[in-house]
Amino acid sequence: MERIIDIRHLSKSFGDHEVLKDINFSVDKKEVVCIIGASGSGKSTLLRCINLLEKPSGGEIFYKDSNILEGNIDPALFRSKMGMVFQQFNLFNNHTVLGNCVVGQRKVLKRSKEEATQIAMKYLEVVGMSQFINAKPAQLSGGQKQRAAIARALSMEPDVMLFDEPTSALDPEMVGEVLKVMKDLALSGLTMLVVTHEMAFAKEVANRVVFMDEGVITEEGPPELIFNNPKQERTKAFLKRILDN
Repeated sequence: MERIIDIRHLSKSFGDHEVLKDINFSVDKKEVVCIIGASGSGKSTLLRCINLLEKPSGGEIFYKDSNILEGNIDPALFRSKMGMVFQQFNLFNNHTVLGNCVVGQRKVLKRSKEEATQIAMKYLEVVGMSQFINAKPAQLSGGQKQRAAIARALSMEPDVMLFDEPTSALDPEMVGEVLKVMKDLALSGLTMLVVTHEMAFAKEVANRVVFMDEGVITEEGPPELIFNNPKQERTKAFLKRILDN
């Protein structure tokens, strides 16, 4: 397997509060990894460190054999390889849906307007948003906003897609439309790292599930192992609490 991300001894502190402690894990090409765990366990911080939105306090992050925490890496260019989808969509309100998907390609990848538009249209089609290209974010439902945000990230044609609880800000009836898009992307062979509390999605779509607790990876393995036969007491307690709800 081709390794895309390799994380070694990663730590992150905010002041005296250590949020990530000695994290070691990797993501291979075409793999779908779901990260689960209680709120505050460090899942989103881990994603933000991988994308250099947060500067790690220690450790190494290798992207295709280069340590991105060393040397003079261009963060904007690096982020274009790591498509990020946020809880709160983070769309540019002053741009149309199409504009949102074109602006990063033009600015960071220096694509021509024609090429950027063509690529954006391709991915808006993929997420079922091509009829909304002239709408502004304020005119969209939550599910439509998140699908537009996914198209925007895909338009950069990244090596990995990072999803940070992409359905947690959505009304229940809109969760399904976003998960369906993500499921289709996983089936298409896209490499995905997903922080989620959607256990059914993790069970069905992930190749591997990582359980985090208090800044530590306490357990990881195939979904059937983690969900049906977890080894750690903390994993058992977390899953019981979530699944009983």
